[in-house]
Amino acid sequence: MLLEIAKWLAQDVRFFNVFNYLTLRAVLACATALIIGLVAGPKVIRKLAEMKFGQAVRTDGPQTHLVKQGTPTMGGVLMLIAIGISVLLWGDLSNRFIWIVMLVTMGFGWIGWADDYRKVVNRDPNGMPSREKFMWQTIIGGVAAVGLVFSVSASSELHTFGLFWEWLKSGMTMPLPNKADLIVPFFKTISYPLGVFGFVILSYLVIVGTSNAVNLTDGLDGLAIMPTVMVGSALGLFAYISGNANYANYLLLPNIPGAGEVFVFCAAMAGAGLAFLWFNAYPAQVFMGDVGALALGGALGTIAIIVRQEILLFIMGGVFVVEALSVMLQVSYFKYTKKRYGQGRRILLMAPLHHHFEQKGWRETQVVVRFWIITMMLVLIGLASIKLR
Repeated sequence: MLLEIAKWLAQDVRFFNVFNYLTLRAVLACATALIIGLVAGPKVIRKLAEMKFGQAVRTDGPQTHLVKQGTPTMGGVLMLIAIGISVLLWGDLSNRFIWIVMLVTMGFGWIGWADDYRKVVNRDPNGMPSREKFMWQTIIGGVAAVGLVFSVSASSELHTFGLFWEWLKSGMTMPLPNKADLIVPFFKTISYPLGVFGFVILSYLVIVGTSNAVNLTDGLDGLAIMPTVMVGSALGLFAYISGNANYANYLLLPNIPGAGEVFVFCAAMAGAGLAFLWFNAYPAQVFMGDVGALALGGALGTIAIIVRQEILLFIMGGVFVVEALSVMLQVSYFKYTKKRYGQGRRILLMAPLHHHFEQKGWRETQVVVRFWIITMMLVLIGLASIKLR
Protein backbone atom coordinates (compact mmCIF):
# COMPACT_ATOMS: atom_id res chain seq x y z
CA MET A 1 0.00 0.00 0.00
CA LEU A 2 2.66 2.50 1.06
CA LEU A 3 4.88 1.29 -1.77
CA GLU A 4 2.30 2.46 -4.33
CA ILE A 5 2.01 5.81 -2.57
CA ALA A 6 5.80 6.16 -2.52
CA LYS A 7 5.99 5.40 -6.25
CA TRP A 8 3.42 8.08 -6.95
CA LEU A 9 5.21 10.64 -4.77
CA ALA A 10 8.58 9.71 -6.34
CA GLN A 11 7.39 11.25 -9.61
CA ASP A 12 7.88 14.66 -7.99
CA VAL A 13 10.18 13.95 -5.04
CA ARG A 14 13.09 11.62 -5.81
CA PHE A 15 13.62 10.82 -2.12
CA PHE A 16 10.65 8.44 -2.16
CA ASN A 17 12.48 6.16 -4.61
CA VAL A 18 14.28 4.80 -1.54
CA PHE A 19 11.15 2.77 -0.73
CA ASN A 20 11.71 0.69 -3.86
CA TYR A 21 14.62 -0.97 -2.05
CA LEU A 22 13.52 -4.38 -0.82
CA THR A 23 15.90 -4.38 2.15
CA LEU A 24 14.54 -1.08 3.49
CA ARG A 25 10.94 -2.26 3.24
CA ALA A 26 11.88 -5.51 4.98
CA VAL A 27 13.46 -3.58 7.88
CA LEU A 28 10.40 -1.34 8.10
CA ALA A 29 8.06 -4.34 8.00
CA CYS A 30 9.99 -6.00 10.83
CA ALA A 31 9.98 -2.81 12.91
CA THR A 32 6.28 -2.19 12.24
CA ALA A 33 5.29 -5.72 13.27
CA LEU A 34 7.50 -5.51 16.36
CA ILE A 35 5.97 -2.19 17.46
CA ILE A 36 2.41 -3.36 16.79
CA GLY A 37 3.04 -6.53 18.78
CA LEU A 38 4.62 -4.76 21.76
CA VAL A 39 2.02 -1.98 21.88
CA ALA A 40 -1.06 -4.12 21.24
CA GLY A 41 0.18 -7.12 23.26
CA PRO A 42 -1.03 -6.05 26.74
CA LYS A 43 -4.42 -5.02 25.35
CA VAL A 44 -4.87 -8.29 23.47
CA ILE A 45 -3.83 -10.35 26.51
CA ARG A 46 -6.22 -8.38 28.73
CA LYS A 47 -9.04 -8.88 26.25
CA LEU A 48 -8.38 -12.63 26.01
CA ALA A 49 -8.41 -12.85 29.80
CA GLU A 50 -11.71 -10.91 30.00
CA MET A 51 -13.24 -13.28 27.46
CA LYS A 52 -11.97 -16.18 29.60
CA PHE A 53 -9.94 -17.68 26.76
CA GLY A 54 -7.83 -19.60 29.26
CA GLN A 55 -5.57 -22.54 28.48
CA ALA A 56 -6.65 -25.96 29.73
CA VAL A 57 -3.64 -27.94 31.00
CA ARG A 58 -3.55 -31.73 30.68
CA THR A 59 -3.55 -33.36 34.10
CA ASP A 60 -1.40 -36.30 32.95
CA GLY A 61 1.45 -33.99 32.00
CA PRO A 62 4.27 -32.52 34.09
CA GLN A 63 2.93 -31.29 37.42
CA THR A 64 4.83 -28.02 37.06
CA HIS A 65 2.43 -27.09 34.23
CA LEU A 66 -0.65 -27.05 36.45
CA VAL A 67 0.10 -23.46 37.50
CA LYS A 68 -0.44 -22.45 33.85
CA GLN A 69 -4.12 -23.35 34.07
CA GLY A 70 -6.16 -20.37 32.88
CA THR A 71 -3.30 -18.51 31.17
CA PRO A 72 -4.81 -16.69 28.16
CA THR A 73 -4.41 -18.61 24.92
CA MET A 74 -5.16 -17.84 21.26
CA GLY A 75 -2.46 -15.15 21.47
CA GLY A 76 -1.37 -16.10 17.96
CA VAL A 77 -4.01 -13.67 16.74
CA LEU A 78 -1.67 -10.89 17.91
CA MET A 79 1.01 -12.12 15.49
CA LEU A 80 -1.44 -12.49 12.63
CA ILE A 81 -2.61 -8.90 13.11
CA ALA A 82 0.96 -7.59 13.24
CA ILE A 83 2.05 -9.60 10.19
CA GLY A 84 -1.04 -8.72 8.18
CA ILE A 85 -0.81 -4.96 8.79
CA SER A 86 2.96 -4.85 8.19
CA VAL A 87 2.78 -6.79 4.91
CA LEU A 88 -0.15 -4.72 3.66
CA LEU A 89 1.77 -1.53 4.46
CA TRP A 90 5.23 -2.40 3.15
CA GLY A 91 4.75 -5.31 0.73
CA ASP A 92 4.23 -5.16 -3.03
CA LEU A 93 0.57 -6.13 -3.23
CA SER A 94 0.86 -6.93 -6.93
CA ASN A 95 3.23 -9.80 -6.12
CA ARG A 96 1.72 -13.27 -6.53
CA PHE A 97 3.83 -14.89 -3.80
CA ILE A 98 2.77 -12.40 -1.14
CA TRP A 99 -0.86 -13.32 -1.63
CA ILE A 100 -0.22 -17.07 -1.61
CA VAL A 101 1.73 -16.89 1.65
CA MET A 102 -0.92 -14.63 3.17
CA LEU A 103 -3.67 -17.02 2.05
CA VAL A 104 -2.01 -19.99 3.73
CA THR A 105 -1.09 -18.05 6.90
CA MET A 106 -4.52 -16.55 7.45
CA GLY A 107 -6.33 -19.69 6.28
CA PHE A 108 -4.49 -21.97 8.68
CA GLY A 109 -4.86 -19.30 11.36
CA TRP A 110 -8.63 -19.47 10.86
CA ILE A 111 -8.53 -23.27 11.29
CA GLY A 112 -6.54 -22.85 14.51
CA TRP A 113 -8.92 -20.15 15.76
CA ALA A 114 -11.94 -22.40 15.21
CA ASP A 115 -10.18 -25.27 16.99
CA ASP A 116 -9.12 -23.11 19.95
CA TYR A 117 -12.55 -21.49 20.20
CA ARG A 118 -14.29 -24.84 20.51
CA LYS A 119 -11.81 -26.00 23.14
CA VAL A 120 -11.85 -22.86 25.26
CA VAL A 121 -15.27 -21.27 24.79
CA ASN A 122 -17.39 -24.34 24.13
CA ARG A 123 -15.42 -26.32 26.75
CA ASP A 124 -14.90 -29.11 24.25
CA PRO A 125 -11.56 -30.79 25.09
CA ASN A 126 -11.34 -32.29 21.60
CA GLY A 127 -11.90 -29.00 19.80
CA MET A 128 -12.36 -29.36 16.07
CA PRO A 129 -12.57 -33.04 15.10
CA SER A 130 -9.39 -34.31 13.46
CA ARG A 131 -11.19 -35.18 10.24
CA GLU A 132 -12.71 -31.73 9.93
CA LYS A 133 -9.40 -30.02 10.70
CA PHE A 134 -7.59 -32.22 8.18
CA MET A 135 -10.27 -31.50 5.57
CA TRP A 136 -9.79 -27.72 5.86
CA GLN A 137 -6.01 -28.08 5.88
CA THR A 138 -6.27 -30.20 2.74
CA ILE A 139 -8.44 -27.63 0.97
CA ILE A 140 -6.23 -24.65 1.79
CA GLY A 141 -2.96 -26.55 1.34
CA GLY A 142 -4.14 -28.09 -1.93
CA VAL A 143 -5.25 -24.75 -3.40
CA ALA A 144 -1.94 -23.17 -2.40
CA ALA A 145 0.04 -26.10 -3.87
CA VAL A 146 -1.71 -25.75 -7.24
CA GLY A 147 -1.08 -22.01 -7.23
CA LEU A 148 2.56 -22.47 -6.30
CA VAL A 149 3.44 -24.95 -9.05
CA PHE A 150 2.66 -22.43 -11.79
CA SER A 151 3.70 -19.34 -9.83
CA VAL A 152 7.18 -20.73 -9.17
CA SER A 153 7.56 -21.88 -12.77
CA ALA A 154 6.38 -18.57 -14.27
CA SER A 155 8.54 -15.55 -14.99
CA SER A 156 5.88 -13.02 -13.94
CA GLU A 157 2.35 -12.66 -12.60
CA LEU A 158 0.87 -12.55 -16.09
CA HIS A 159 2.86 -15.57 -17.25
CA THR A 160 1.38 -17.69 -14.43
CA PHE A 161 -2.02 -18.10 -16.08
CA GLY A 162 -0.44 -18.56 -19.50
CA LEU A 163 1.71 -21.38 -18.18
CA PHE A 164 -1.34 -23.09 -16.70
CA TRP A 165 -3.13 -22.85 -20.06
CA GLU A 166 -0.11 -24.28 -21.89
CA TRP A 167 -0.04 -27.20 -19.48
CA LEU A 168 -3.70 -27.94 -20.14
CA LYS A 169 -3.21 -27.75 -23.93
CA SER A 170 -0.30 -30.19 -23.68
CA GLY A 171 -2.62 -32.79 -22.24
CA MET A 172 -1.16 -32.14 -18.76
CA THR A 173 2.19 -33.57 -19.84
CA MET A 174 4.24 -30.36 -20.20
CA PRO A 175 7.43 -30.56 -18.10
CA LEU A 176 8.27 -27.83 -15.63
CA PRO A 177 11.43 -25.68 -15.89
CA ASN A 178 14.52 -26.72 -13.95
CA LYS A 179 13.92 -24.14 -11.24
CA ALA A 180 10.85 -26.12 -10.14
CA ASP A 181 12.94 -29.24 -9.45
CA LEU A 182 13.48 -30.64 -5.96
CA ILE A 183 16.90 -29.29 -5.01
CA VAL A 184 19.36 -31.29 -2.92
CA PRO A 185 21.38 -28.84 -0.78
CA PHE A 186 25.19 -28.91 -0.60
CA PHE A 187 25.43 -30.22 -4.21
CA LYS A 188 25.81 -28.12 -7.35
CA THR A 189 23.97 -30.15 -9.91
CA ILE A 190 21.81 -32.69 -8.05
CA SER A 191 18.10 -32.02 -8.39
CA TYR A 192 15.07 -34.09 -9.23
CA PRO A 193 12.31 -33.08 -11.66
CA LEU A 194 8.91 -33.44 -10.04
CA GLY A 195 6.39 -32.67 -12.75
CA VAL A 196 3.18 -30.81 -11.98
CA PHE A 197 1.55 -33.58 -9.97
CA GLY A 198 4.71 -34.41 -8.04
CA PHE A 199 5.21 -30.72 -7.23
CA VAL A 200 1.63 -30.36 -6.00
CA ILE A 201 1.80 -33.48 -3.81
CA LEU A 202 5.15 -32.49 -2.29
CA SER A 203 3.98 -28.92 -1.68
CA TYR A 204 0.82 -30.11 0.01
CA LEU A 205 2.77 -32.44 2.30
CA VAL A 206 5.29 -29.73 3.19
CA ILE A 207 2.64 -27.12 4.00
CA VAL A 208 0.36 -29.36 6.04
CA GLY A 209 3.23 -31.29 7.63
CA THR A 210 5.12 -28.17 8.75
CA SER A 211 1.95 -26.60 10.09
CA ASN A 212 1.18 -29.59 12.29
CA ALA A 213 4.82 -30.03 13.33
CA VAL A 214 5.02 -26.46 14.66
CA ASN A 215 1.70 -27.00 16.42
CA LEU A 216 3.03 -30.09 18.20
CA THR A 217 6.19 -28.21 19.22
CA ASP A 218 4.19 -25.44 20.87
CA GLY A 219 4.04 -26.97 24.33
CA LEU A 220 6.44 -24.93 26.46
CA ASP A 221 6.88 -21.20 27.04
CA GLY A 222 8.76 -19.76 24.06
CA LEU A 223 9.65 -23.16 22.62
CA ALA A 224 7.98 -22.85 19.21
CA ILE A 225 8.21 -19.14 18.48
CA MET A 226 11.99 -18.63 18.57
CA PRO A 227 12.80 -21.51 16.19
CA THR A 228 10.06 -20.15 13.92
CA VAL A 229 11.72 -16.73 13.91
CA MET A 230 15.15 -18.22 13.19
CA VAL A 231 14.03 -20.58 10.43
CA GLY A 232 11.76 -17.93 8.90
CA SER A 233 14.58 -15.37 8.85
CA ALA A 234 16.91 -17.84 7.13
CA LEU A 235 14.26 -18.63 4.52
CA GLY A 236 13.84 -14.88 4.05
CA LEU A 237 17.51 -14.65 3.09
CA PHE A 238 17.00 -17.43 0.54
CA ALA A 239 13.99 -15.55 -0.82
CA TYR A 240 16.04 -12.38 -1.23
CA ILE A 241 18.78 -14.26 -3.09
CA SER A 242 16.38 -16.26 -5.29
CA GLY A 243 14.55 -13.10 -6.32
CA ASN A 244 17.77 -11.45 -7.52
CA ALA A 245 19.06 -12.93 -10.78
CA ASN A 246 22.67 -11.86 -10.18
CA TYR A 247 22.90 -13.28 -6.66
CA ALA A 248 21.01 -16.45 -7.59
CA ASN A 249 23.21 -17.22 -10.59
CA TYR A 250 26.40 -16.54 -8.66
CA LEU A 251 25.37 -18.74 -5.72
CA LEU A 252 23.88 -21.45 -7.97
CA LEU A 253 20.40 -21.06 -6.53
CA PRO A 254 17.25 -21.08 -8.67
CA ASN A 255 16.19 -17.62 -9.80
CA ILE A 256 12.50 -17.21 -8.98
CA PRO A 257 11.33 -13.80 -10.27
CA GLY A 258 9.22 -12.12 -7.62
CA ALA A 259 10.35 -14.38 -4.77
CA GLY A 260 12.38 -11.57 -3.24
CA GLU A 261 9.18 -9.90 -2.06
CA VAL A 262 8.66 -12.80 0.36
CA PHE A 263 11.61 -11.31 2.26
CA VAL A 264 9.23 -8.59 3.46
CA PHE A 265 6.81 -11.21 4.80
CA CYS A 266 9.63 -13.07 6.57
CA ALA A 267 10.81 -9.84 8.17
CA ALA A 268 7.29 -9.06 9.36
CA MET A 269 6.99 -12.58 10.76
CA ALA A 270 10.30 -12.16 12.62
CA GLY A 271 9.20 -8.84 14.12
CA ALA A 272 5.82 -10.19 15.15
CA GLY A 273 7.43 -13.34 16.57
CA LEU A 274 9.91 -11.39 18.69
CA ALA A 275 7.12 -9.18 20.01
CA PHE A 276 5.11 -12.26 20.93
CA LEU A 277 8.14 -13.82 22.63
CA TRP A 278 8.25 -10.76 24.90
CA PHE A 279 4.97 -11.96 26.43
CA ASN A 280 5.42 -15.70 25.81
CA ALA A 281 8.83 -16.03 27.53
CA TYR A 282 8.84 -18.00 30.79
CA PRO A 283 6.63 -17.55 32.73
CA ALA A 284 4.30 -16.97 29.79
CA GLN A 285 1.61 -14.30 30.00
CA VAL A 286 -0.07 -15.73 26.91
CA PHE A 287 0.07 -18.83 24.70
CA MET A 288 -0.15 -18.68 20.92
CA GLY A 289 -2.60 -21.58 20.63
CA ASP A 290 -3.41 -23.39 17.41
CA VAL A 291 -4.32 -20.09 15.74
CA GLY A 292 -0.66 -19.07 15.84
CA ALA A 293 1.12 -22.41 15.55
CA LEU A 294 -0.82 -23.72 12.55
CA ALA A 295 -0.53 -20.37 10.77
CA LEU A 296 3.21 -19.92 11.28
CA GLY A 297 3.96 -23.53 10.36
CA GLY A 298 1.95 -23.21 7.17
CA ALA A 299 3.80 -19.99 6.33
CA LEU A 300 7.22 -21.63 6.79
CA GLY A 301 6.27 -24.53 4.54
CA THR A 302 4.94 -22.22 1.82
CA ILE A 303 8.03 -20.02 1.84
CA ALA A 304 10.33 -23.05 1.63
CA ILE A 305 8.45 -24.20 -1.48
CA ILE A 306 8.70 -20.79 -3.11
CA VAL A 307 12.48 -20.65 -2.66
CA ARG A 308 12.81 -24.37 -3.59
CA GLN A 309 14.38 -25.37 -0.27
CA GLU A 310 12.04 -28.06 1.04
CA ILE A 311 14.89 -30.34 2.12
CA LEU A 312 16.67 -27.45 3.79
CA LEU A 313 13.49 -26.68 5.75
CA PHE A 314 13.61 -30.28 6.98
CA ILE A 315 17.17 -29.65 8.20
CA MET A 316 16.79 -26.16 9.69
CA GLY A 317 13.46 -27.06 11.25
CA GLY A 318 14.89 -30.23 12.73
CA VAL A 319 13.34 -29.51 16.12
CA PHE A 320 9.89 -29.39 14.55
CA VAL A 321 10.58 -32.61 12.63
CA VAL A 322 11.80 -34.53 15.68
CA GLU A 323 8.88 -33.30 17.79
CA ALA A 324 6.38 -34.51 15.18
CA LEU A 325 8.17 -37.84 14.72
CA SER A 326 8.22 -38.39 18.49
CA VAL A 327 4.43 -38.20 18.58
CA MET A 328 4.00 -40.43 15.54
CA LEU A 329 6.38 -43.08 16.89
CA GLN A 330 4.88 -42.98 20.37
CA VAL A 331 1.32 -43.41 19.12
CA SER A 332 2.24 -46.08 16.56
CA TYR A 333 4.29 -48.13 19.03
CA PHE A 334 1.58 -47.88 21.68
CA LYS A 335 -1.09 -49.14 19.27
CA TYR A 336 1.18 -51.92 17.97
CA THR A 337 2.11 -53.23 21.41
CA LYS A 338 -1.46 -53.00 22.64
CA LYS A 339 -2.62 -55.11 19.71
CA ARG A 340 0.25 -57.59 20.05
CA TYR A 341 0.61 -57.88 23.83
CA GLY A 342 -2.75 -56.62 25.06
CA GLN A 343 -1.13 -53.68 26.81
CA GLY A 344 0.25 -50.54 25.22
CA ARG A 345 3.90 -49.69 25.74
CA ARG A 346 5.72 -46.37 25.24
CA ILE A 347 9.06 -45.45 23.73
CA LEU A 348 9.23 -42.08 25.49
CA LEU A 349 8.17 -41.19 29.00
CA MET A 350 5.79 -38.72 27.39
CA ALA A 351 5.25 -37.22 23.94
CA PRO A 352 5.98 -34.81 22.35
CA LEU A 353 9.72 -35.01 22.95
CA HIS A 354 9.98 -31.84 25.08
CA HIS A 355 7.72 -33.43 27.70
CA HIS A 356 9.97 -36.52 27.74
CA PHE A 357 12.92 -34.40 28.83
CA GLU A 358 10.79 -32.69 31.45
CA GLN A 359 9.86 -36.10 32.86
CA LYS A 360 13.59 -36.91 32.88
CA GLY A 361 14.14 -34.00 35.25
CA TRP A 362 15.04 -31.10 32.95
CA ARG A 363 13.55 -27.76 33.92
CA GLU A 364 11.24 -26.14 31.37
CA THR A 365 13.68 -23.31 30.67
CA GLN A 366 16.49 -25.82 30.10
CA VAL A 367 14.47 -27.67 27.47
CA VAL A 368 13.48 -24.45 25.71
CA VAL A 369 16.93 -22.87 25.58
CA ARG A 370 18.63 -26.10 24.54
CA PHE A 371 16.12 -26.58 21.72
CA TRP A 372 16.81 -22.98 20.69
CA ILE A 373 20.55 -23.70 20.57
CA ILE A 374 19.97 -26.82 18.46
CA THR A 375 17.82 -24.81 16.04
CA MET A 376 20.45 -22.09 15.83
CA MET A 377 23.10 -24.66 14.85
CA LEU A 378 20.79 -26.27 12.28
CA VAL A 379 19.97 -22.88 10.77
CA LEU A 380 23.70 -22.10 10.49
CA ILE A 381 24.17 -25.42 8.68
CA GLY A 382 21.37 -24.45 6.32
CA LEU A 383 22.90 -21.05 5.65
CA ALA A 384 26.28 -22.69 5.04
CA SER A 385 24.70 -24.58 2.15
CA ILE A 386 24.54 -21.30 0.22
CA LYS A 387 28.28 -21.50 -0.41
CA LEU A 388 29.07 -25.16 0.24
CA ARG A 389 28.02 -26.56 -3.14
